[in-house]
Amino acid sequence: MIIIGHPWVESKRFCKVFCREDITNSKPDDIVLLEPLVDAVELAQYCQQNNIAYAITVNSLKEALFSNALGADYIICTEEEALLIQPIAQEYLFDSKVLVLIHDEKEIVKIARSGVDGVLFVEAIC
Repeated sequence: MIIIGHPWVESKRFCKVFCREDITNSKPDDIVLLEPLVDAVELAQYCQQNNIAYAITVNSLKEALFSNALGADYIICTEEEALLIQPIAQEYLFDSKVLVLIHDEKEIVKIARSGVDGVLFVEAIC
């Protein structure tokens, strides 16, 4: 299981961006965070074309399918959405990893039992 943002585990920062300039100004080791897909398709395409690691928030299976097709490294969603997306991601061998955004480490075990790729603590987002 991927655990991002917990103080015990070294991980990259996820930095929200809203335009190409924000992407250009991000640090090379940051993961660019786009949200939501419907508003960030052009930025996702830009990241894909320029081999920039990025994550994107999704609200549906359809958005997750498009995010994977657009080369997202991480797909971030609620636990409920992850339970729908993860089996499809496994069936179709997504390159993207499915992450659930969490606020408390108590949520990790529950998410792990459901087979989701990983969790992202809100503290990892800048």
